Amino acid sequence: MGNTESMVVQKRLSRFRTEDRPMVEGVFERLQCSGVSAGVRAKAPPGKLLTLEVLKSSMENIASDSMIRRVYQGMCSVDPGTAPVKTGTAAGCGVNREQLVIFLADALRGTAEERAPLVMAMSQQGAAGSKVVTCDQVTECLQDLISSVVQILVHRGRLQGWKPERMGDGSLSVKLLAEQMCSELKPSDQGSCDVGCLEDWLFRVSQIAVYLEILVAEGLNVALTSRPSLTLLPTCRETPWKELRCLLDLPTLMFLAPQLPDSFRAPWTLLFSTRLHGESFTRMVASLTKRGPTLLLIRDTKQHVFGGFASHTWEIKPQFQGDSRCFLFTVFPRLCVYTSTGYNQHFMYLNQNQQTMPNGLGMGGQHGYFGLWLDSDFGHGHSRARPKCTTYGSPQLSGEEDFTLDSMEVWGVGKPPEPEEVEGAANKRSILDADLEVQAMMEMTGKTLHSQGLREPEEDQEEA
Repeated sequence: MGNTESMVVQKRLSRFRTEDRPMVEGVFERLQCSGVSAGVRAKAPPGKLLTLEVLKSSMENIASDSMIRRVYQGMCSVDPGTAPVKTGTAAGCGVNREQLVIFLADALRGTAEERAPLVMAMSQQGAAGSKVVTCDQVTECLQDLISSVVQILVHRGRLQGWKPERMGDGSLSVKLLAEQMCSELKPSDQGSCDVGCLEDWLFRVSQIAVYLEILVAEGLNVALTSRPSLTLLPTCRETPWKELRCLLDLPTLMFLAPQLPDSFRAPWTLLFSTRLHGESFTRMVASLTKRGPTLLLIRDTKQHVFGGFASHTWEIKPQFQGDSRCFLFTVFPRLCVYTSTGYNQHFMYLNQNQQTMPNGLGMGGQHGYFGLWLDSDFGHGHSRARPKCTTYGSPQLSGEEDFTLDSMEVWGVGKPPEPEEVEGAANKRSILDADLEVQAMMEMTGKTLHSQGLREPEEDQEEA
């Protein structure tokens, strides 16, 4: 490129480390060579322009034809002269070296302001030239992008221990994830989005930039030494995949994992599944107590999928527990997370075999009106929000207010408590246990032992 390269290109290259700049500048030649080796004939003289056919030869294994066309249109929209990007250039003549370098810099190292025109151009498939796009166009573009990222995870073997063949079909979840992310768009009164609207959206929804970076880096084989390892999926360990048919799928994981606080990014471990362990409340309780933070996933007989994240290890007691890091969520028919409203502290509740308090597992709301409740008989539960759960601001999560359980999974997602912490909790006993003589005297004087009905059950309870 030498002295002929524009100031815009030079500034873009300065974003990369010195050792990475030859890699970025060399992408154009590598793509041309890969196109020739693949038998692609360029419509323009070799070495001058990058054609759509050449780009397809590089990206066809990890992206759909429509996504490749979107990337190509984004490249063609770049103006290497007086402005970084323009949104009205037709995608049909080919991409020169300077356009490609600017595209790479903006896609891999750009700001929301610089990426917004690229997303505009990529969303205008078949309609280049307009200064606005509709929300539907952006959603379709994002679906293509998410599908490509999922394909990259599978094709490149970056599944972190997950087995897609033993998980749910992710095609519907791709659509749901795109719709959830696009719900953050703030279009004009006419329902259209200009570059400013997209810039604001990209600034607030950071995952879009991550997906774009993965697609461009993997699709064009840009291996930067300064590029951090982008991990979209949590690590999965100790899961019996041969026997399991998981309620989760890859797009749902891509949505849920970033919702967890940074301190809860430990490997995920399956602690309980109705398909593996049967429908036993006692068995479920034994699997989730003393195991640290957990994620509960439920599907009811109406095929609604929902659940909650518990930030603390579960304890059997008649009081609410947890903190404001807990949340409820839905997976189907829509992806959404509902966080603490600050109205109360009814984050988590777990009780069993008590006489005076409800027995079951609950999150949010209040007794009899939980945002999520699973009764101790285990087959039934409720999600009552009139109009919303006071603790999390969530609507009704289940298909019907009182639901019947179809299947359930509990995943350990954080570090379990230290053994000494568990032993300390186990050794906490009532003053009545410590001095049986005091207990007898209270009974003789007619005092009611109110705590008897609230006592935690012994460890050796019979399994339901």
